[in-house]
Amino acid sequence: MTAAVTFAVLVVTLSLGHKLADHVLGQTDAQARLKSTPGRVGWAALARHLVAYHAVLVVMVTIALVALGLRLSVPGCAAGLAVSMFSHALWDRRRAVRCLLVRTGSGEFADLADHGLNGMYLADQALHGVSLWVAALVAVLL
Repeated sequence: MTAAVTFAVLVVTLSLGHKLADHVLGQTDAQARLKSTPGRVGWAALARHLVAYHAVLVVMVTIALVALGLRLSVPGCAAGLAVSMFSHALWDRRRAVRCLLVRTGSGEFADLADHGLNGMYLADQALHGVSLWVAALVAVLL
């Protein structure tokens, strides 16, 4: 039962942490604009975003686990963090998001940027959410 509770706490904390870290505390306008550009400038912007983003997540997860008396193993923490960092970098470079949408028959959705909707952004956020779910599962199982 403890693993299930820990997993649920992680999913909720990571989901809320993602919103805070991606939209408020863990990314500047410049990082958001540059992180998918080619070359060193893009990779540097992405690296700065990943560090700030994951700092927010680590603080929030630590507070939740300590406050609730829950534990994760060191390998579990490291693996969950690795899954989150790798997947976040993959999706934020944007090429994989577009490729996935095109290959699954949603190329028009990838190009959608009208009436307050942006297909790439919506897909990016969905993929981040699923990736955080996987990171939480990995963290609890190791």
